[in-house]
Amino acid sequence: MAGIALAVLAPVGAHADSTVRKDLVAAKRATAKYQDEARAIADGYIPSDECVESPEGVMGYHYVNPYLIDRELDPRTPEVLVYQPDGYGGRKLVALEYFYVDADQDVETDDDRPYLFGRPFDGPDEGPAPGLPVNYTLHVWLWQHNPSGLFSPWNPAGSCEV
Repeated sequence: MAGIALAVLAPVGAHADSTVRKDLVAAKRATAKYQDEARAIADGYIPSDECVESPEGVMGYHYVNPYLIDRELDPRTPEVLVYQPDGYGGRKLVALEYFYVDADQDVETDDDRPYLFGRPFDGPDEGPAPGLPVNYTLHVWLWQHNPSGLFSPWNPAGSCEV
C-alpha cells in the first residue's frame, strides 16, 4: 500500500494539508477494488454507454451509484467512477467523481457549495442527464495522470479511443 500513498502525495505537493493527503490515500485504497469493472457493477455502479469528451480533454464513461446520490460526502465512497477504454476491449478506472445535490436546485445560487480534499466543487450545474438534480461535482484523477491537475474536470491525456 505504500505505492498508493506515494502516488497520491506527488500530485498534491509537499505542502498539502495532512488531512487532504490522508483523505486522498483513503480514497485510493477504498477504490482500488474498482480497477475491476465487474466489481464496480456488482457494488451498484451503473455504467454509461457514452464516453464524455470535449475540446478541453476527456472524462470518460461515468458509472453512477444512484444509492450514493445525496448530500453526504465520504472520500472513500465516490458517487461516480470514471473509466476509459483500456485498449484490450475493456475499461480502466481513471478517476473518481464526487456528486453533491444542490439544496435549493437553483444554478444561480451557491451558498451550499461543498468542499472535499480542501477543494471547492464545480457548479452548481444542471443535472447531466434527465432526472438528475442540480448538483456540484469534483473530479479526482487518482488513477490516471492529468496534466491539467489532479482536480481538473477534463484530462487532455485521456482518451475515448480504443
